[in-house]
Amino acid sequence: MKKSYRRPYPLCVKLGVRYETAYRYPAPVNFSRHEIRLFPRNDVFTRILRLEFQTNDGANIRFGRDVFDNCVAACSFSTPARELRFHLEIDLELEERNPFDFLLAPEAVSLPFAYRPELRRVLAPFQDANENEPLQIPRWERPTPDAPQPTVAALAGLNKTLHECIGYERREEGPPRPPSETLRLGRGACRDVALLLASLLRQLGLAARLTSGYLREGEEVESRRAEGSLHAWTEVYLPGAGWVGMDATNGIFSNHNFIAAAVGIEPADVTPIDGSYYPPQDRAAKMTSRLELVSL
Repeated sequence: MKKSYRRPYPLCVKLGVRYETAYRYPAPVNFSRHEIRLFPRNDVFTRILRLEFQTNDGANIRFGRDVFDNCVAACSFSTPARELRFHLEIDLELEERNPFDFLLAPEAVSLPFAYRPELRRVLAPFQDANENEPLQIPRWERPTPDAPQPTVAALAGLNKTLHECIGYERREEGPPRPPSETLRLGRGACRDVALLLASLLRQLGLAARLTSGYLREGEEVESRRAEGSLHAWTEVYLPGAGWVGMDATNGIFSNHNFIAAAVGIEPADVTPIDGSYYPPQDRAAKMTSRLELVSL
């Protein structure tokens, strides 16, 4: 007998993303190819209804997919200019999603656990912590073979502890700090916290990847950190569940309010705008940026 699956009638939200950023220079400069990773990753919970992307007049824009299956716009510029601008409008339909609606495989219900060999081969690049010394988190007990913990409870506890012990710092530009530096300072931007969490997960033997995108206002927490700007969080691979989003900046797991645009292993893999200009200028470029998430 043929079986079919019909999804229950979902709660849908229509959302508009309005993003604009500009770089202004004291004198005309040339631009390298810029790669833009600002386009939501389509899945069953996220659908793009309309997309409009603009940059400098005369630029050549080519869309493609990178090795992580992110949609990337490669922009080439043939003429010097004193300004480089990017403008993006996206209309989305989001379906409500419970971040804990999954069943773990039997081998993954307690931490620590080991991936099966066929998964290890695929996930190995996502398991390299790049940290020589174990990262120590105050008030969090690390699961061990002698003292295992339920996987979801252990990860939720880690997520919450990082949220409580790392103060939020808004920093629009620059690479993320090394995880040990974020711990030492006790504060960081969302990309710092995302990288710290990814390193901790990898030190537990888990596969973790970095995610960048947008954070819509929700009701999970009273005070939302990093709202109104591009956001970064972490995803961990759990057998039976797949990639599960964890946002230690806000201390919650990722639901439909988290709109992923790019995933990757290293921070450079998820950089929203990546490129350079030449020749160097005596004065630094001025950057202005604006992001609005509007209900439709």
